[in-house]
Amino acid sequence: MTTLISVQINGEANVANNLDKVEALVKQACEKADKNNDSQHKLVVLPECFSVFGISGLRMLEHAETQGSGYIQTKLSELAKQLQCYIVAGTTPIIDADITRDPYKYYAASLAYSPSGKCIARYNKIHLFDVEVEDETKSYKESRYTLAGEHLSLFKTPFAEVAQSICYDLRFPDMFSAYCRYTLTQKAPDIIVVPSAFTHKTGSAHWHALLKARSIENQCYIVAPNQVGTHADKRQTFGNSCIYSPWGECLDIIEHGEGFAMATYNKVVVESVRRKMPVQSHKQRSYKVKR
Repeated sequence: MTTLISVQINGEANVANNLDKVEALVKQACEKADKNNDSQHKLVVLPECFSVFGISGLRMLEHAETQGSGYIQTKLSELAKQLQCYIVAGTTPIIDADITRDPYKYYAASLAYSPSGKCIARYNKIHLFDVEVEDETKSYKESRYTLAGEHLSLFKTPFAEVAQSICYDLRFPDMFSAYCRYTLTQKAPDIIVVPSAFTHKTGSAHWHALLKARSIENQCYIVAPNQVGTHADKRQTFGNSCIYSPWGECLDIIEHGEGFAMATYNKVVVESVRRKMPVQSHKQRSYKVKR
């Protein structure tokens, strides 16, 4: 049996405090999974900016690490190994040692760890949040200090293949469809993770609608942890961390406060939904528009 865990925190400007919160919640969730479900496998997903949040992009650079080393990555590796779980670690600011595009920017990198503590996948956020929102922050310009990623990322586990996305990516269905196109030799992933820091304004309007749509369109589980509450820079995030089924059902949710949502992954459910309604094989790869 496999348990999916979506962790919700109120991220602070202090890295150590955030990692302490994460460690406590992940331990609690894994213990509950083992007790309730005799869980053979556990997939834990942390929200975007789980290690540091509510500070400027310039200050975020102070906490950036290079791939494979640093305080944040060491703690994640140790936690995955200690609890024998898979961890998809929201986003960590990563600066590549050989970067030439811009030495004063970092990637918002989602790192995945196996129960051995090894980093097995990395996804750099592709769609950056450069928008106007009617809230306290007003204007968001993520690209000022963040480099956009260029490649999608999946990783394999003994129970399923997992596809990665981050927050604002959720608004781009073509990205999710790209993951879920399959052929005779390539199957669609059963699980897509969406670590997020959706604002309260945008989240209250669109969060559940988007998650439900992506799960239905791609007939897969969606694990969507989110930041929650008011942060150091007065930004407000929506919470409502949850897990959606391949049929578009919200299996579990934590609306407010820090904690986690949990659900059981069932491969039979994915296969049944896709067999009975084979939308991927019915989908046209291109359309002609006649005006």
